[in-house]
Amino acid sequence: MEIDYAKIGLKVGLEIHQQLNTRAKLFCGCPPALFKEEPEITFLRRLRPTQSELGQVDPAAFFEFQKGVKILYEANRATSCLVEMDEEPPHPLNMEAVEAVLTAALMMNMQPIDEVHVMRKTVIDGSNTTGFQRTCIIASDGWIKVGEKTIPIQAASLEEDAARKTGEEDGGKIIRYRIDRLGIPLIEVATAPVIYSPAEAEEVAFAIGRILRDTCKAMRGLGTIRQDLNVSLPNGALMEIKGVQELELISKVVKYEVQRQLVLISIKEELNKRGIKKDALQQQFIDVTEVFKQTRCKVIRKALDKGCGILAVKLPLFSGILKRELIPNVRFGTELADRARFWGRVGGIFHTDEMPAYGITAAEVAALRKATGAGEEDAVVFVADNEENARDALKAVVERAQEALEGVPAETRTAKEDGTTRYMRPRPGAARMYPETDIPPVRLTAELIEKVKAHLPEPAEKKVKRLMREYGLNEKLAKQIVDSEYGLLFESVVRESNVAATTVAAFLTETLKSLKREGIAIEKVTDNQIRDLFKAVGAGEIAKEAASDVFVWLSKNEGKSCQEAAAALGLKMLSKAELAALIDRVIAENRNVVDKLGAKAFGTLMGVVMREVRGKADPTVVNTLLKERLANR
Repeated sequence: MEIDYAKIGLKVGLEIHQQLNTRAKLFCGCPPALFKEEPEITFLRRLRPTQSELGQVDPAAFFEFQKGVKILYEANRATSCLVEMDEEPPHPLNMEAVEAVLTAALMMNMQPIDEVHVMRKTVIDGSNTTGFQRTCIIASDGWIKVGEKTIPIQAASLEEDAARKTGEEDGGKIIRYRIDRLGIPLIEVATAPVIYSPAEAEEVAFAIGRILRDTCKAMRGLGTIRQDLNVSLPNGALMEIKGVQELELISKVVKYEVQRQLVLISIKEELNKRGIKKDALQQQFIDVTEVFKQTRCKVIRKALDKGCGILAVKLPLFSGILKRELIPNVRFGTELADRARFWGRVGGIFHTDEMPAYGITAAEVAALRKATGAGEEDAVVFVADNEENARDALKAVVERAQEALEGVPAETRTAKEDGTTRYMRPRPGAARMYPETDIPPVRLTAELIEKVKAHLPEPAEKKVKRLMREYGLNEKLAKQIVDSEYGLLFESVVRESNVAATTVAAFLTETLKSLKREGIAIEKVTDNQIRDLFKAVGAGEIAKEAASDVFVWLSKNEGKSCQEAAAALGLKMLSKAELAALIDRVIAENRNVVDKLGAKAFGTLMGVVMREVRGKADPTVVNTLLKERLANR
């Protein structure tokens, strides 16, 4: 679908969240690190929403509470303490993190605020033991240039990261979170909604990400940066899309959201043409268990065997609407199912737009329509579960169908790996934010601001020219290094390893990008492992041609060394004597070629030798030895 984004009035605002690599977490002395071992400590909680000072309850918080789940928290003593467990008050604000955010803010031409006040933001999905996230604004009212356009930056904030979800138990009734990530400092950068196309959204996010990397305080790896998008259309709604982890997905997420809203608008117009009124969509649920007593549908049969029943609801004049595709693999019926899952705690829904299917026969569909009083122009949605869950699920289905008559409902959605999104929760209200009383305000003094200004990182444009001048990189390679996550690492590797700068730069940009496209988890290889890899290459312990093989092995064997990788892959370098003996053998085995071609046999023999020694010998050494041996003959 070709879309004229300017014509439809698309507006996008970005919220970029980046973990900061500080010595300690935001409100305690624990290191900002994750653990992979079994937890040493577990504790069970259930969170509840509370009223604000004005007596309001945040709708998003109430939504999460309605799920009725319990939270099982997991911890170890090395990465968390009583602060993360909410058994001890937070310590004073981490000033290293404050200075990191201040650095990024000044690089984006922002105005620091006079005094930092920490606020609480209600979070009741279980990802924070306190039921809220602590956040504070550090600077506001800035701008950056992206191409020829000036992008206003509304705010730069400092906040604590959430716990990380590790799984579910008891059919989703218990959710497990590890609190090692809880409290890691995050910078949040919010732009004004002046982005008018998917491609521009990705370009702006890239520019902000590069500035954050230039501070030298940005963590590297999957999950350390997350983009939230606020996408709106004049005839649609403002949609908050959470958790886009890959930069390359941003344009696709925006494109799909625009497409989704345009189709929802067309559905509204179609329903209005059909003359459907909101009061015609009633929460009248009919028990249709008898219709499916002899069904061959495995899902329904399993529910019936557990003693569950089947409830159905009629959606008048909705026939054909539920199968309407909004975005790839997402239909309007999918939106109904998402609401049913969250509000009704059910596995999914069935509807007549997709029948007969799943073992449900045409006769059963006809009996279903008769039982619910539905004609061919109507749709019927039914759920197989216990009565409470089925009623809650169908209630959510009817409410979503009513919203379809009005167009696009404003909501919070979560991004999936394919660029599509799904319903997450209602939009939060103003009652979500309130002051933190346990942490005193921090004054941003003129002396502190001047100190940070005096040590601002080198701008990207200057860094490109310096890398070209000092390391002999061409402009393309220098730009690739500056735009990558490895700018600082590149310089330290070249200094420590005695490997050519162009070799290191090409590996950290082109080679790693290629490995990532092949599905290699490059984020699992640490900076120190990369340093050790190139030290081994520089020392002649590993051939530079084998560097990518060693890297791939390290990505699949976390915590191992380059020497262990070389041994496992059989890449131990040959000594000069071993190499000379191998070359003599190859010459002897190809005596006829040597006798016939003489010195011209070099190319053929070089290929034969390199096939045997690739990754175990330096090609330049092979070249020299082979020429010497041929000359001697």
